Amino acid sequence: MSPQAGLKDILRTAAVIPVVIIDDVALAVPLGRALVAGGLPVIEITLRTPAGLDAIRAIAGQVEGAIVGVGTVLQPAQYVAAAKAGAKFAVSPGATRTLLDAVADAGIAPLPGIATVSEGMELIERGYSFAKFFPAEPAGGAAYLSAIASPLPQLTFCPTGGITLDSAPKYLKLANVVCIGGSWMVARQTIAAADWPAITRAAQEAAALKKHRSFVHG
Repeated sequence: MSPQAGLKDILRTAAVIPVVIIDDVALAVPLGRALVAGGLPVIEITLRTPAGLDAIRAIAGQVEGAIVGVGTVLQPAQYVAAAKAGAKFAVSPGATRTLLDAVADAGIAPLPGIATVSEGMELIERGYSFAKFFPAEPAGGAAYLSAIASPLPQLTFCPTGGITLDSAPKYLKLANVVCIGGSWMVARQTIAAADWPAITRAAQEAAALKKHRSFVHG
């Protein structure tokens, strides 16, 4: 079985995955509902704050229609903890051998990050079809992904890092990009202010980017 079984369907659900840093778990459920209402049901909750796991658990259990993933996974134990909390996929900024070896028994679909062709080749050797490209803008942007599409046809990407509403279309038009990750619609100050209408509006703008998506595989 592929190490990423089920991941393709998740990544195809929406053209944009909001990458969320949440400080107060009490805000998780209304945030999740605001994003789903705006057309972004796939939500990556990072482990950059102590509230991360509890936020995953709250959204997974209480927000109808949400597909929750965990982000900033750095240690194998975080796979297991996030899966128990209800996360369906796990995003890591890199792809260490320790993480790649551990995920097989974690019960969660991995989306490891790469920034070089060599890292991509290692994923291909392990049977991977999808990778996060991070940090997208500093690492070469859409031009880089376009350049490696021919030599690495086995990989499809979710670029994340520095992407904005304005720059998103140039990524989505690439055939080897299934979706993008971004945080512009979930600014921490907007979450802290509980301005859910603003987040829903920003999510609607992001969801509309699907018209630019060229990914057609499978």
